Amino acid sequence: MKKVTIFSFVLAFCLIAHLALVPAGSAQAASSTAGLNAELKSISKKTYRFFKDYTDPKTGLTSDEIRMTAKGVEEAKRTSPTNISMYMMSTVSAHQLGIISKKEAVSRLKTTLNTLESMDKWNGLFYNWYNTDDASLKKDWGEFISQVDNGWLSAGLIVVGQAYPELQPQSHKLVDAMDYSTLYDPEVGQFRGGYDVAKGALTEHHYGTFYTEPRLGSYIAIGKGDVPKEHWWKMYRTMPQEWDWQSQIPEGQTVNYDGVDVFEGHYTYQGQKFVPSWGGSMFEGLMPSLVLKEKELGKKALGLNNQRHVDLQIRYAKEKGYPAWGFSPSATPTGYSEFAATPLGISGYKDGATVTSHATFLALDYAPKEVYQNIKALKKMKMMGKYGLYDSINMDTKEIAKAYLALDQGMIMVSIANTLKDGVIRDYFHSDPIGKKPEELLKKEEFSIQ
Repeated sequence: MKKVTIFSFVLAFCLIAHLALVPAGSAQAASSTAGLNAELKSISKKTYRFFKDYTDPKTGLTSDEIRMTAKGVEEAKRTSPTNISMYMMSTVSAHQLGIISKKEAVSRLKTTLNTLESMDKWNGLFYNWYNTDDASLKKDWGEFISQVDNGWLSAGLIVVGQAYPELQPQSHKLVDAMDYSTLYDPEVGQFRGGYDVAKGALTEHHYGTFYTEPRLGSYIAIGKGDVPKEHWWKMYRTMPQEWDWQSQIPEGQTVNYDGVDVFEGHYTYQGQKFVPSWGGSMFEGLMPSLVLKEKELGKKALGLNNQRHVDLQIRYAKEKGYPAWGFSPSATPTGYSEFAATPLGISGYKDGATVTSHATFLALDYAPKEVYQNIKALKKMKMMGKYGLYDSINMDTKEIAKAYLALDQGMIMVSIANTLKDGVIRDYFHSDPIGKKPEELLKKEEFSIQ
């Protein structure tokens, strides 16, 4: 009996000792993850409520923005191709998160698809602005065909088609008709910014900077076969070294991909190498990764660079002494403006001491712990409202832009769905042949930032 007692004591002691040796950080990390996930689920319910309340039930088109004022809610009943995409992907996300049923999701998306079929188009591409109540062109805002906006609409349609096979014939037909070759300049190997219908001319500028949001439209156009894959390599990772107007003179070397010489250049900030975006904002760099598997497939290029931009946005905020981080174009109390972590851009936007909520969620794949802390900081500054986090806050004055934008709400919803449902929106996109075909372009590149 004595031996058994001694053995039991030793065994218990060993178990206690083993538990004591389990890193305290493991339990803390598990608790932090659970806390973040609960926070994300709560925010997603409020965020999708915006789409429920401000999407026209007849057309399935979501208002561009609302503002909470002393006189009540001001609603902008206009929409864009990107807004439409954000609504569609947010609806898929809401179904995945258990906020709405499949039946409701399909019904909502069917309404939107029916409207899209009836809307005025140019070579299958959509205009930049429509009225939400009847889907007519908002002609007082100009008649413009945007490459980047149409790219997002194509992405949303692809996701819908893969999420709900019963909608695929309708969504696929719309994507197939979107002719991106009409915006492509084969002599330069880059896309024009768009087409001005009133002038009857393409824009003079090209989308030449690779690490910006138009790369999604480029990827889709290659996947469709509208433009050659060489286009991917014709965009600038940085501007050429001899272009001394850019914010830094880049370092790097020229590498050949698929017969095209590519200057794999980089900038440096706080001792860290990175490939810059145009302005240095979060959505230029990270928004395409809502649907592109850049982290998974671009381990030595886009995925790695996304990580660098998140890390450096956080460092930039600390350097400035701001209590929160996340710099990207957003609403202001009186309008809308471009904001960024200035050093991360080729021609960096100002930071304006303005932090925007959607930038936090775009960073979920790369800095979940820091995201959780940032959400807490924003809530402490009274950023939480009826439809989730308000759009932006000034770090100096603490003035809040009490606005909700369809674009930014959509980025938040899709980011949350990808986080809580293991990249579900990206999986839908890449399961389509258009998303699958160009994957090798993501895999083979190596940025000079290792």
